[in-house]
Amino acid sequence: MIYILLAITASGIWSKVWTIAIAILFFGVIIIIHEFGHFTTAKLFKVKVNEFSIGMGPAVFKKQRGETLYSLRLLPIGGFVSMEGEDEDSDAEGAFNKKPVWQKMIIVAAGAFMNLLLGIVIVAVMLSISDDYIGTNRVNEFYDNAVSCEYGLKENDRIVKIDGHSVWSERDLSFLMTRSENGVFDFVVERNGEKVKLDGVKFKTEKVNGINMIIYDFSIVGEPAGFKNVFINSFTQSASIARMVWLSLFDIVTGRYGVSELSGPVGTVDIIADITQDAADSGRADNLLLIMALITINIGVANLLPIPALDGGRLLFLVIEAVRRRPVNPKYEGYIHAAGLALLLLLMVFVTFNDIVRIVKT
Repeated sequence: MIYILLAITASGIWSKVWTIAIAILFFGVIIIIHEFGHFTTAKLFKVKVNEFSIGMGPAVFKKQRGETLYSLRLLPIGGFVSMEGEDEDSDAEGAFNKKPVWQKMIIVAAGAFMNLLLGIVIVAVMLSISDDYIGTNRVNEFYDNAVSCEYGLKENDRIVKIDGHSVWSERDLSFLMTRSENGVFDFVVERNGEKVKLDGVKFKTEKVNGINMIIYDFSIVGEPAGFKNVFINSFTQSASIARMVWLSLFDIVTGRYGVSELSGPVGTVDIIADITQDAADSGRADNLLLIMALITINIGVANLLPIPALDGGRLLFLVIEAVRRRPVNPKYEGYIHAAGLALLLLLMVFVTFNDIVRIVKT
């Protein structure tokens, strides 16, 4: 009996360990892809790269090749590309600060671009391997006791807008409709080749854990996966996910959701580990690929926000440089980025603490 219990315990521990390892590996891929974007564009414009690092904290591996030191660091929570003249004035050949502003903007934006591109590729793979049809934004039929059809919505309507937001893919339908608390929406649909405005379309709601949930009372038209619609949907669904990230951040800033709703690396790893286990049990990787696409697109969008210490903050200073035709004093820019980094680290500590509390409670 003791041996059986030990075997069961060991099996449970191993199932958790390998799923966490997969999650950490995926984070590593996201970091490598992001930093590779900065690195390759820097090399393209002949900027001297002093170090290419994966991870943060103490170095566990270093290798000098040419002018660049390649390093692997202990903590898998980030990475960096250190360029000559990036944070200070330098007269060295290949210094970042000596390059034209348009080249610097491309280098800074390349990391986020690579994350967004990775998201598009993951969505394309997800759609290609799925046995399910690809959903559209066209109404197929209404379920029994449907309410929305009583307010003007009809079968075969193609939903173009919900509450002023364009509908690019099926993902917009569910996300945009979750943002309502009363189940009433303003639709624009395409019907018989014409745009029709439907104000005040109502859906039933029900309370789940104190939250009003929309009851979707219609199905949508699905299409079999083919090269054309997989290609198109890889972009449209990725764009929908990017906007979902943006609107969610807006909802947090405006107080619709609390900062406690955010998840950091610990919580995200835990989520990926659980979904990885579900994928292994079910033999379906759809949800795992979806969460991976969501994370890498999330990182791409978040990095472009005009926040000091992030790529978007650096881009903002480059825009100012382009307008003024001279850069901001590197000393003052450095102070601003340092303050932004300190605030981001405090936020990271806060969300990590929340993640740990949530995991312990569950």
